[in-house]
Amino acid sequence: MRRPIAFLCLPLSALLLSACGNTVSTAAFKGTQHEVAQTIANLQSDATTAEEKKICADDLASAVVTRLGGTKGCEKAIKNQLTEITNLEVRVESVKVASGATTATAAVRSVHEGKSKAGTLSLVKEGRKWKISGL
Repeated sequence: MRRPIAFLCLPLSALLLSACGNTVSTAAFKGTQHEVAQTIANLQSDATTAEEKKICADDLASAVVTRLGGTKGCEKAIKNQLTEITNLEVRVESVKVASGATTATAAVRSVHEGKSKAGTLSLVKEGRKWKISGL
């Protein structure tokens, strides 16, 4: 079980923010790109308030939750991750939505303890909501 958790938690450590984090700005994006950026902002908000249940139910794709051992496994993994993250900032730099509008990628930049790191998040549309599916 450790391997799937590490697979997700390492990338999430670049995104999940503690109470010291800042909000993700979505103002630069319009339409579907804004919806994708808002998903990342929602993740940050839910992480800031330590809402592991909301993160697993609302922010992460069902395939990710399944890889983490279902709802309870996901909640436990996220709760553990949230206790290790402090003072992290994330900025969404760009969003690309694939034709058909069911998958998207977001270029993000995180700064933790003075170190800047670029990354790309994958998102998938499940029903009417965008959810994070990977890094």
